[in-house]
Amino acid sequence: MSTASETATFSGDDLNFDDFQLEDFDTPALSQPAAMPERDLSFFKKIPVTVTLEVASKEIALGDLMKAGEGSVIELDKLNGEPLDVKVNGSLMGHAEVVVVNDKYGLRLIDVVDSALAGVGQ
Repeated sequence: MSTASETATFSGDDLNFDDFQLEDFDTPALSQPAAMPERDLSFFKKIPVTVTLEVASKEIALGDLMKAGEGSVIELDKLNGEPLDVKVNGSLMGHAEVVVVNDKYGLRLIDVVDSALAGVGQ
């Protein structure tokens, strides 16, 4: 009995690439993932949010605010005629100016912050 183990070896001459079908080789092995079905976002359109038009603000010490009384003036950080901040649930959405519509105040959007509504409705 022989205790020697046989080792299988091959050379490059043993490989025959003519047997492979490579006509589709240029197409990527992983194609684009299947498109996700478009989701119905109409549910989200019914969720109430709070829209706030912020005229201006000012950070002051509590002691100074406690000294303020009727007729006191607190200077704010915006200039006259400067666009006002529009916030949705406290986050900046864009800028607007005040308008009057049917004896009620309204706002006319001047610009919308790029990230404010990114992805909504797509």
